[in-house]
Amino acid sequence: MNLLDQLASHPPALRDLIALALLFTAWLGIGWFTERPPAGRPSVSVLMMRYRREWMHNFISREPRIFDGNILASLREGTAFFASACMIATGGLLALIGNAERLQGIAAGLELAPTADVGWELRLLVPMFFVVNAFLKFVWSHRLFGYCAVMMAAVPNRPEHPQAMDRAMQAADLNITAARSFNAGLRSVYFALGSLGFLTGAVTLVIGTAIVLWVTWRREFASTSRQVIMRALPPPILPDHIELKASVPPRPQP
Repeated sequence: MNLLDQLASHPPALRDLIALALLFTAWLGIGWFTERPPAGRPSVSVLMMRYRREWMHNFISREPRIFDGNILASLREGTAFFASACMIATGGLLALIGNAERLQGIAAGLELAPTADVGWELRLLVPMFFVVNAFLKFVWSHRLFGYCAVMMAAVPNRPEHPQAMDRAMQAADLNITAARSFNAGLRSVYFALGSLGFLTGAVTLVIGTAIVLWVTWRREFASTSRQVIMRALPPPILPDHIELKASVPPRPQP
């Protein structure tokens, strides 16, 4: 509570700036730490990269491939759902910004009016920033999953084909990039919810940021799902594949 006490002792405007700085630092920091974790403690997102490459490795010899198409379709449906939800949330926030006076009257009756000189419109722009960022991430993830579907369709049906592994690993890389964008969108949604505490003041914003940061870290590094994923990791495919590819001299062009 010492941090909260020190924060409360500052002037209102400075208090808001400090809380916002902590919010964006936590958002950027947990994103960087999740995608670049220590080698001895990888995150769930990093661990799932191996399974995605293993998926495309098994995809080469799987017949028929309807199962893989259904999985990819479900991934695209998930990104489309979240993108639609973010559009609805953006519209709701725009409506609140346009009717800030009515919102201020309701908050005054509940004794939740801001204590600083920052208006309701500016306070609503913070969660709106995260929602819009999440929308852009989900839309791009949906697009990348579409690229992955096309690349999967280009994988030859014969495992002995010289380009089968190359095409499969290209599809895996697109799948991993799409998943990374999807995870970034989810983090933005989490922090959008945490930033709603800014409506009642800087102290509640710091509390909301701390809660979201802890939940996000726990799901990536200390969750039950991570323990399940760690039971039997598939072998790393991409490094060996790159090394093998680099050792083969390029074929001369006709």
